[in-house]
Amino acid sequence: MRRLSLAGQRRLFLLSVLGIAAFGTYWGFFSDGLPIIWGPSARASEVAQGRELFEHEWEPNDPLSRGDGLGPVFNAKSCASCHFQGGLGGGGANEHNVTSFEVFPRPNDPKFVTGTVHNFSTDSTSKETEKKLRQMYPTVKGRSIETGTESCRMRTLIPDFDPVHTQPVQTTALFGAGWIDMISDRAILRNERNRGVRNAAKELQLEFNTIPVGRARRVAGGLGKFGWKAQFASLEEFVAAACANELGLGTSSTEQAKPLVGATAPTVPDLDKKQFRALVAFVKTLPKPVAVAGHASADRGKELFSTVGCAVCHVPDLGAVKGVYSDFLLYTLEPPPPPGGGGEYNLGPSPLFNLPERPEHEPKPSEWKTPPLWGVADSAPYMHDGSAPTLRDAILKHRGDAKSVTEKYNALAPDDQATLLAFLGTLKAPPDAPSLSNPAVTKLDRK
Repeated sequence: MRRLSLAGQRRLFLLSVLGIAAFGTYWGFFSDGLPIIWGPSARASEVAQGRELFEHEWEPNDPLSRGDGLGPVFNAKSCASCHFQGGLGGGGANEHNVTSFEVFPRPNDPKFVTGTVHNFSTDSTSKETEKKLRQMYPTVKGRSIETGTESCRMRTLIPDFDPVHTQPVQTTALFGAGWIDMISDRAILRNERNRGVRNAAKELQLEFNTIPVGRARRVAGGLGKFGWKAQFASLEEFVAAACANELGLGTSSTEQAKPLVGATAPTVPDLDKKQFRALVAFVKTLPKPVAVAGHASADRGKELFSTVGCAVCHVPDLGAVKGVYSDFLLYTLEPPPPPGGGGEYNLGPSPLFNLPERPEHEPKPSEWKTPPLWGVADSAPYMHDGSAPTLRDAILKHRGDAKSVTEKYNALAPDDQATLLAFLGTLKAPPDAPSLSNPAVTKLDRK
């Protein structure tokens, strides 16, 4: 076999380097990451154990727990009690909402604080209420200060500042969560980048460049895909946080929630690693929702869904996952305030308090992740707070970044509006979703 000359070897090396560089460029800018060949899977025995833990009604000092069991603060006694619409693993109704809070920096504490006001506690001393929260972080009294020069003094009134902002948050469906976990960061970033390029070039279909590009939230472990604020990058983190915050069950990665007031003794994780893996396996393998075929107007409704601009943010297919209807970016839902007005956009202390600004990576109170729409027909009420009883109400509540979409929907003929809604009605919960073993667990006793 003839050997290449030294010059030939150099040319081959150079071509190899160029080939690798070209592949790297393609991979970085045009690839959605590795293809998904097989969907989420786990051993049948592990999934069965996970289902048992998902449906189990926990109690303080529960025999299944390695620690102190339920609590000391919690929002439900089982995962199933809030995840039941359309089958085991679905969303929950408004009575299962929780109150999330954010505390802005104050003169004596420059940190942002976020958390949950839990609905229940295992003892009266740990009971949490919004009143207790506001007692911990009272209103910062305003004051009058002098500004200006010696020749022109002005007195400025700094108004009172309430550092606490609360909002109800609704339970989300878990169907297809394992598939969402497999969507690569590359796919999300590529869609975000392409949206920005098209908007800048004003080439987006029907001038949808009027819709601002949402922003991916960067969190520990990658891009946020789970939670209303995209606060978790992986399903495992999301499940661990749900155990800790909703049930008070600590895991090896996440401590159980602590009460707003009162000290709690250290405790070992309630779920051991094997139990937690099983619980994640069950959630991971929940079937993904389906689009029901056979509706004569479904194709026309899907076309209208795209025409009015819904599909700009509710992207039908992302990466290798089909029918998810989300770009997993953060958008502002509320309209900007009038000049000199208040509203969520202006939440925060007066600049004259000289307090830190909100960190750039932290979502604003009015920013929410685009929720996936697969299974949306079986997950009423809608929006992050459950304030929209119907899908039409949900569309009309898009008054911020997607205001132009709402306007285009309102401009449709009544029959076309009904056809678009009929298409959304075909996005059903999975028909093979497991059924609740005990439907009574969905009834909350708030006494």
